Amino acid sequence: MSKSKKPVLVKLSDLQPGDYADCFVQLTEKSRGTTRDGNPFITCKFRDARRTVGAVPIWGDSPLFAEAQEWQVGQFFKVRATFTEHEKYGPQLDIEQIRLVEDRDRADGFSELDFVERSRFDPDAMFAELEALASAEIADLPLRTLVLNLLHTNAAALKPLPASTRHFYPFAGGWLEHTLSVTRSCVWLADRYAAMFPELNPPLNRGLVVASAVLHDIGRVRGVDTPPGQPARPNVAGELFGHLFLAYDMIRSAAASVPDLNPELLELLLHCVVTHLKLPEGSPRLPCIPEVLILHHADDLDAKFEMYARCLTRDTADGPFTDRDPVLGRPLLKQRKV
Repeated sequence: MSKSKKPVLVKLSDLQPGDYADCFVQLTEKSRGTTRDGNPFITCKFRDARRTVGAVPIWGDSPLFAEAQEWQVGQFFKVRATFTEHEKYGPQLDIEQIRLVEDRDRADGFSELDFVERSRFDPDAMFAELEALASAEIADLPLRTLVLNLLHTNAAALKPLPASTRHFYPFAGGWLEHTLSVTRSCVWLADRYAAMFPELNPPLNRGLVVASAVLHDIGRVRGVDTPPGQPARPNVAGELFGHLFLAYDMIRSAAASVPDLNPELLELLLHCVVTHLKLPEGSPRLPCIPEVLILHHADDLDAKFEMYARCLTRDTADGPFTDRDPVLGRPLLKQRKV
C-alpha cells in the first residue's frame, strides 16, 4: 500500500507484507539494549488475539525513543506502520506513528476482547438461551428461582468467562458455550433415561439434572480473573479452593434468599455440583445419585470433544498425526479420507 494514500484501519493479524495501515495493538514485550558502539535502542513486540509481531528497533535518535521508555507491557496502542517480512527477524512493524488508545477509538471498533481469543458465538445470545432453558426445563419454581437468581447476579462476569483457563474452552465466552452445550445434552439425556427406567422410585429428577447442568461450573466466576485484554487466570480463591467448593458456597448462600426451596432438593443439587468430576480430577466425594451420572458424562464429553476439535483444527505439524497435545497427552490422527 502506498504511503501517499490515507491508511486504512486493519487488524494486525490481517496485515500482509508491504501493507501500510493503522491498527490497534497491545504491547507484550519491551526491552532496552545498546549496540557495540554505545547506541541505545528499544525493542518491542505487539499483538492481537491471533498474531504477535516484533517492531523495527526504536533507536536513541528516534523521536519515539523518549516516549517508548514510558510504555508499559499490557497497554493498548494505535499505530501507523508498514508491515514487513525481514529475512532474519521475520514479520515486523516499521512504526511511523504511535499513541495510547483513547476512548474515542471505540467508535472505530477498538475492543479489549479483540486481544483475547473468544467464542464464535455471541455471549448475550448464549446467555439468553441458557436463561430460557432454565426457565422452561426446571419445573420446581423455587429451584428455578435459585438458578435464575445466580445467573442474573453474575451475568456480567459470566459472559467473558472461559470454561477453564487452560484445558477446554479456554477463551472469553467459553463458560457460556460449554455450559449451554452441557445443559442441552442433559435435557435430552434426562428425558431418555427417565423414559427407559420408569421403575425408579422416586423417578429421575429432570429439573435437578438441568439445574445442576446450569450451575455445575458456576464457581469459576469466583475463582478466575478476566482482566480486559489479558488471558484469564486463576485468582487466590481459585487456587486455594477450586471451583467446586466455590460453587458450593455460592449456591448455599443464594439459597438463603429462596425460603420455599426444598432443603433436600438443595442438598441433592449441591451433591451433583460437588461430585460431577471423576476422581482424581477434582471431586472430593463419589456420586451417590443417578442424576450425577448424566451431568458427569455430558460435561466430560463436551470438554473432551472441544479439546479434540481445537487440536485437530489448529495443528500445523507435517504428517498424518498432530503434534502431541500437552493436555490430551497424545497426538491425534488428522489425515483421514472418511
